[in-house]
Amino acid sequence: MDLSRIENFKDAIVTVMGLGRYKQGSGLGTAKWLMRHSAQTVITDLKDETELKESVDLVMEWHKKYTEMYPERTIYQPVFVLGEHRKEDFVNVNAVIQNPGVPSESEYIQAAKAANIPIESDVSLFFRYYPHEIIAVTGTKGKTTTTLLLGEMVKTLDTETIIAGNVKVSPLEFLDDLLAKDKKTPVVLELSSWLLESLPGAFAEMKKGPDIAVLTNVFPDHLNRYASYEDYQKSKEIIFEFQNPDQYTVLNRDHDLVRSMAPRVKGKLFWFSKTDDGSANGCFVKDGNILFRKDGAVTDILPLAEVALVGEHNLENVLSSICAAMLRDVPVEGIKKVLKSFKGVDDRQELVREVDEIMYINDTTATAPTAVVAALKVFGKDKKAILIAGGVDKKMQFDEMIAAAIAGCKGVILFPGDASDVIEKGLLGKVPIEHAENMHDAVTKARKMAETGDIVLLSPGAASFNMFKNEYDRGEQFREEVRNL
Repeated sequence: MDLSRIENFKDAIVTVMGLGRYKQGSGLGTAKWLMRHSAQTVITDLKDETELKESVDLVMEWHKKYTEMYPERTIYQPVFVLGEHRKEDFVNVNAVIQNPGVPSESEYIQAAKAANIPIESDVSLFFRYYPHEIIAVTGTKGKTTTTLLLGEMVKTLDTETIIAGNVKVSPLEFLDDLLAKDKKTPVVLELSSWLLESLPGAFAEMKKGPDIAVLTNVFPDHLNRYASYEDYQKSKEIIFEFQNPDQYTVLNRDHDLVRSMAPRVKGKLFWFSKTDDGSANGCFVKDGNILFRKDGAVTDILPLAEVALVGEHNLENVLSSICAAMLRDVPVEGIKKVLKSFKGVDDRQELVREVDEIMYINDTTATAPTAVVAALKVFGKDKKAILIAGGVDKKMQFDEMIAAAIAGCKGVILFPGDASDVIEKGLLGKVPIEHAENMHDAVTKARKMAETGDIVLLSPGAASFNMFKNEYDRGEQFREEVRNL
């Protein structure tokens, strides 16, 4: 299939692999976009009709709306293949759109590749068809906070700025409206490693990557999806691998692995760091103040003490966001305004409520042990934390998390799962341990364990699919239980 023009999707047979449950997520966003452009859409997911009823109903509602909105177009009714995948839906079609939750090693994706069927994602299609500037952010930790913080900064330049990607919003939701405008609307995308893996084909054909690429850090994660840590690292490098010399790359100078990537950068390299050597281009901290340097010219941003987003780990997010915003020509006053008011992201060290002088913190997106370590550095002081953790192992190392829990936790409550088995083995005899069969059980036991001044921290360090729809469902269940206390 010729992907050079959107019009070529008319009458094409396209398989969407992975529908998902997010109302604006990759699966639903892609299905809607394809229907709108008169593609014959096959939607396939291993989850069955019962599990995906809400999503299926939404697709059909949009099919009805588009039929009414575009009487001059053929709006094909989508075909649903749920509870299974069929090989014919991957080899007898014109294109396959792969949801980021679907592993590239899937036998069906491999069958499509063998049949020379184009394999795209909602993000790769967006890059192909949106001709204006795109800022992209990736990293193991901090990419969502950085994306949203940076997006708010860019909004001070243009209130219609789009923030999408891995933040549960497909950029295809906005593409048609953006193309209909007579202006260049800024776009900020969060890209997971899985989304990045869908982009080399588009980038190679376009002969460019994101106009500004931000890489916050790379730590071991998702090793159940990658053959090695090196493979995971390479997936992150895709964000700058195809850039041209006129584009910008923003890297973390304080992270040894990211710093070592510098020789492979194709664009203009800018750094961010908690220290300043006085010469490099980028965003730095000096004498308690944040500054930005470009080609010798230094701009003072603001004192660190005035930044609303607290935590040592968040300083990297702040510095990388400022650097990208300055490269996007966002006025300093706009950057300062956002930094003084932006306090964080839901599901990331989010204060849900304080009950009887006990704080309840939702950090459900801490799905890797390193993220739990970061949370315990903030909330585990004076051994005041009651940690709710565990679940399904992603082939991670838990030694540092276990050590941090021993140092910072009054008690630990574990969900069922093989990750919990590893954690419990390391904590046994050193920290009191309880087991919880569900979120209600976990919050109830945490409250009984906690005393005035303590902190109940949901920071799992593991995957959630054995008990919850996803990590966001886990976080919402935690919020609901805490609200009901």
